[in-house]
Amino acid sequence: MNNDFSPYEPELGGFEDVPEADDEPVTKTGTTTVGIATEDGVVIATDKRASLGGRFVSNKNVQKVEQIHPTAALTLVGSVGGAQSFIRSLRVESNLYESRRDEPMSIHALATLAGNFARGGPFIAINPILGGVDEEGSHVYSIDPAGGVMEDDYTVTGSGMQLAHGALEGEYSEDLSIEEARTLAARAVHAATERDTGSGNGIYFAVVTDEGVEIEDYDDVTELL
Repeated sequence: MNNDFSPYEPELGGFEDVPEADDEPVTKTGTTTVGIATEDGVVIATDKRASLGGRFVSNKNVQKVEQIHPTAALTLVGSVGGAQSFIRSLRVESNLYESRRDEPMSIHALATLAGNFARGGPFIAINPILGGVDEEGSHVYSIDPAGGVMEDDYTVTGSGMQLAHGALEGEYSEDLSIEEARTLAARAVHAATERDTGSGNGIYFAVVTDEGVEIEDYDDVTELL
């Protein structure tokens, strides 16, 4: 995902001020990530594009959601290096907790840990979605770059968030099935990719239930609508 010809790291989402040649700051943006909680589990959807400064597509097949816990997944949003390091750190801590206590960490504790890492760690422009299932049910959290942790029925992050939110607002309901949530998440990501230059090139899904995490990808979002 790194590009030798550019001094900037590919961007998955969020924002980061970096200097241009004339020392004027430029905001790097990109990505649309969606998380929806249902009674039976959580659906997370992301686009597959990485960009340089929101102007050049550096990669068209980036997996922006990964499993970090037996029943939880996290999106990669921010600079590629920072997002990958964030994922590795959370996965290690989750595994260590389970090894020591012989039980998985609760999703709320995992979200709190993610917020602590975002606030105090060396991660750049991290604004991921964490979705998981535990004994208390299905959970979706957004983690902001300052370490804020907010749980909601559904949430969106990235430069396409306004477009995706518009697609979600009118159709979300508390009694969605997993399949209905997948379709709705696909519509939200598709709406963002139609107008947001930082989002596109297909979709990744993570479906999280009490049985585990299943991740799949599609090159054509429209076949899911």
